Amino acid sequence: MLLASARNYEFIHDDQVSDFRNGVKYKGFMSCSLENVHQQHLNTSQFDLNPIHRHPNYISTKTPIKHPQNFAMAPYTPTTPISELIADYASIIKGKTILTTGVTLKGLGATFVEATAAASPELLILAGRTASKLDDLSKTIAAAHPGVKTRHLLVDLTSMDSVRKAAEEVNGWGDVPKIDVVVNNAAVMAIPYSTTADGFETQFAAGHLGHFLLTNLIMEKILASESPRVVNISSNGHSFSPVRHYDPHFSGETYNKWAAYGQTKTANMLFSLSLAQKLGSRGLQSYSVDPGLIMTTNLGNHLDFSTPDKDLASLLQAHRERGHLEGWEFFAPIPVEVGAATHAFAAFDPNIKASNGAHLLESRVADPYVDTVKSWARDIVEADKTWKLSEELVKQKFSY
Repeated sequence: MLLASARNYEFIHDDQVSDFRNGVKYKGFMSCSLENVHQQHLNTSQFDLNPIHRHPNYISTKTPIKHPQNFAMAPYTPTTPISELIADYASIIKGKTILTTGVTLKGLGATFVEATAAASPELLILAGRTASKLDDLSKTIAAAHPGVKTRHLLVDLTSMDSVRKAAEEVNGWGDVPKIDVVVNNAAVMAIPYSTTADGFETQFAAGHLGHFLLTNLIMEKILASESPRVVNISSNGHSFSPVRHYDPHFSGETYNKWAAYGQTKTANMLFSLSLAQKLGSRGLQSYSVDPGLIMTTNLGNHLDFSTPDKDLASLLQAHRERGHLEGWEFFAPIPVEVGAATHAFAAFDPNIKASNGAHLLESRVADPYVDTVKSWARDIVEADKTWKLSEELVKQKFSY
C-alpha cells in the first residue's frame, strides 16, 4: 500500500520512461511490514496491498535501501509538528542558506522559518513586500536564536519589475555565493477580481508568475549549492482548476475566484515537476507541498466561512463541479505547526531524492491513487505547456 510511500518506499524514476505519468519503479524498504502500514493508516481494507495489482507500471523488489544514519524512514504522521522534523534534520540544516517568500508572523512561511532557525542555518533570507513584516520576523528570530543571521529581500511578487530588481539584488550579494533552499510560500487566496500592472490576474501573478521569474533569475546561485532544492507551496485547492492556457487571466469569462486560486496551485505543482525534469541532472530537487487546511493564518481572513451561502458554499460548489463530490467534507483544520512540517520535509528530507518532482503532504510523498493529486497537476505535457506560458507572460525564456 502506498499511503506510507515516503516512510516505507523510495521511488526511483525509470530512465526508460519519458514522463512521470507512465510510472516509476520502486524498491520496498523492509523496516515496516505492509500489515503494519495497513494498521497505521485509516481504513485501507478496500485497497489491494499488492502494488503490482494496483499499479501495473510499478515493480517491487525486496532489496532494502540504505539510508543515511538516523534517517531510516522517520515515522512522521499527519499530526507530526515541524519541530520534530527540524530536530531530525538539524545536521542537514546547519550552515544552509534558505530563502523563503511570504513570511508574515503566524503564517506557514514564518512558522517554517522560525522552526528552521533552531537548527543554526547560515542565513535566512526573508522575502516579502512589507518591510515591517520582515522586521517583525527578524526580531522574533533574533530573540529566540541570537546567533542566526537574517537578511531582508523586499519584493512584490505581483510586479515583474519588482521581481527583476529583487533578483538583481540577490545576484549582487557577494557574501552569499549560494542559496541552498528556496521555499516559494507566498500566495493570495480567492480574492475579488483584479489585475496587476502587467495585466495578469492577481492570484496567478502573486502565487506563480512572480515565483517562476524570481527562481529562474537566481538559478545560478541555487545551482551553486551542493544539494539545491526549490519548494513550491500548493494545496488541495489545485483540484479547483487546471491551468487555463486559453485564458489564464479570465479576460473572456466571468471570474471565478476559486478557479483562479486552483489554477495557481496547479501551476505550483507543475513548476516543481518541470524543475525536476529540466535540472534534476544538475542536482536540483524540487517538490510541491499541500500543507493541509489551516484556518489560523492570514491567508483567508477576508473570507466568510461561517455564514451559509457565502464563501464556504462557493468553495464546496467549485470543488464538486470538478468531480470531487465530497467537497471538503472530510477535511479537518490542523495547527500551522503541523502544516509547516511538510515544508520542512520537502526542504530537507534526505530520503526523497528519487521522487524528485513529486507532490508532498502530511510529511510524505503523495500517492495519486489515494490522495488528492489531480491528473492535470502531474502531467509532464501540462508542465511543459505551463512553463512555456509562463515564459511568454514574463517575457523571458529559461533554457536548461
